[in-house]
Amino acid sequence: MILGVHVSGAGKIYETLNRVHDLRCQAMQIFSRNPQQWRTANLSLKDIEEFKLRRKEFKINPVFIHISYLINLASPNPRLYQGSIQAYIEDMQDAERLKADYIVTHMGSHKETSEDAGIKRLILALNKILEATKGSKVGILLENTSGSGSWLGYKFEHQKMILRGLKDKARVGLCLDTAHAYLAGYDLAEKEGLNKLLDEIESLVGIKLIKLIHLNDAYGALASHHDRHDHIGKGSIGLEGMARIINHPKLRDIPMILETPKDDEKSDAVNLALVRKLSKG
Repeated sequence: MILGVHVSGAGKIYETLNRVHDLRCQAMQIFSRNPQQWRTANLSLKDIEEFKLRRKEFKINPVFIHISYLINLASPNPRLYQGSIQAYIEDMQDAERLKADYIVTHMGSHKETSEDAGIKRLILALNKILEATKGSKVGILLENTSGSGSWLGYKFEHQKMILRGLKDKARVGLCLDTAHAYLAGYDLAEKEGLNKLLDEIESLVGIKLIKLIHLNDAYGALASHHDRHDHIGKGSIGLEGMARIINHPKLRDIPMILETPKDDEKSDAVNLALVRKLSKG
């Protein structure tokens, strides 16, 4: 299996690679900048080159960059919408410089205008971003959400509508977040629930578009729509449910990144060790 974690970007960006290497990971996810702030500075050429050197040395592949939390490509606010598009393009350019493989993005909040209106704005934004970064090898992954508030992406009909509206689909895929799926109403604690989810994805967009799994247990009740992750086997999906996901023949060869709680410095190591123990591959 290809396993990794989301690691802190504290310090120099190339230091993230040491953290995942120490955890014996094959893949990683990072923020390329502070996710709670608009860009204040660009990555230095020296830091970018060191990142690429360490990635090659530690054989970390693939590398995923998660988009900033401030970006909202479905926003009805013109200033935020245009600023989000520009910030996204800049993040795509950073990802290209770092030779990252994919940008992972939530699909935005329509801010209670309507889902259809939000999806139309998102399609328009993605088409602009894809055009502005034409020639880039960096892909975009649409992450499903728990459906809290007015966030899009809690059902895969949304992803189908978005993909249908894109002019260039070749660089766009999916990120399946297990906690989000459960909290949105897909009962991944049960075999039937997992198979139902995968059948739905296959019929609407195709399983082959899933390029990343965010492997997280869920904190909260089924269909509660609260976006809270839990440690592997400690949440509502449970140990048996997580084991089925990890070993499912349609999923086990897809890179899996943990975004589980970091209660202390050992949390990632404990969760990774359990996933490795559960894996039959």
